[in-house]
Amino acid sequence: MLAERRHQLILRALRSGGPAAVTDLSEQLGVSPATIRRDLVKLEEDGLLTRVHGGAVVEEGDQPFAEVAEMRVAEKDAIAAHAAAMVADGQSVLLDIGTTAFRLARQLHGRRLTVITSNLVVYEELADDEGIELVLLGGMVRREYRSLVGFLTEDNLRQLHADWLFLGTSGVRPGGQVMDTTVVEVPVKRAMIKASDKIVLLADAAKFPGTGMAKVCGPQDLDVVVTNAPVDPATRSSLEEAGVEVVVAGKVQA
Repeated sequence: MLAERRHQLILRALRSGGPAAVTDLSEQLGVSPATIRRDLVKLEEDGLLTRVHGGAVVEEGDQPFAEVAEMRVAEKDAIAAHAAAMVADGQSVLLDIGTTAFRLARQLHGRRLTVITSNLVVYEELADDEGIELVLLGGMVRREYRSLVGFLTEDNLRQLHADWLFLGTSGVRPGGQVMDTTVVEVPVKRAMIKASDKIVLLADAAKFPGTGMAKVCGPQDLDVVVTNAPVDPATRSSLEEAGVEVVVAGKVQA
């Protein structure tokens, strides 16, 4: 594999909250740990990542939506299916930005629901479903990530109420803190939390700990975490001590 292609794949894995350790990247790309270390040195010199003990991190939030949408699809679908089953017909659902929320929207077709979102891909998915009352929040468009942000989005949310919020994340720290890589999204996520009765975090295994420099909320703000794999003991303990139900969705077929 050419070095340039390896560099692209390394950055894609790190930006998506995937493996950050040298050993994990080596196994994923099928090259030696020494090769990965040289790649990380070069990428750090180019200002594209930061090396940490045993691996590297990328604190970016603007990876194109279409690129992220291709990653871990089966895992996201397992989480989405479980989340959709939590909602009763006639209820209102607030869907966050992100690709897992999009996979959840695909599970809602044919239901009698109100769906509120700042996620343009969710809007496009459900726009022709006449059984769903669809509310698109206003705001400034983040074209690369197909979302709406800013004070207009937050003002809209102050006028609304939802039975359920399905929240996305870039990472969950061992203390249960929910993080995001993009500061501009954080006020919108916080406004969504305030507008909702039940807060469900959708987080595949790569989000523990994942990435993120900005805190969205603490574990006390969550009701349920739906994931696709067992959560590490420290994080699970922090969540359960805060009264959060941790649900592992059905096993994904290889």
